[in-house]
Amino acid sequence: MISVLTKRADFLAANSGTRNARAGFVLLTRPNAGQGIRYGITVTKKIGNAVVRNRMKRRFRELLRAALPTQGLPDHDHVLIGRAGGIERDFHTMADELTQVLTRAAQGRGDPAGGRRPRRGSKR
Repeated sequence: MISVLTKRADFLAANSGTRNARAGFVLLTRPNAGQGIRYGITVTKKIGNAVVRNRMKRRFRELLRAALPTQGLPDHDHVLIGRAGGIERDFHTMADELTQVLTRAAQGRGDPAGGRRPRRGSKR
């Protein structure tokens, strides 16, 4: 069964999992100790106003509903984080990219951590 992540702790825990980034989104996957396939969607205010964010979340929800039953990792949490490049991105292109990142995640492959920028204000 596919369920939705609602607790902040689950989203924070997913951040320590495998990360796969594309132009329109970032997919985080993490094992969840036998709780089935679960998904969550995050779109920050940096992306745009409420109308834009809600449209993006609707598109992500539909992408995940189509892909997770067949391609989702069993007993894993899947968190999609919206990026600014995904607002006007073609839906079919995003569906293909989601398939690619789910395949990479199933193989245990993620993006290297070295490319991440430090957060603003952090003392690095």
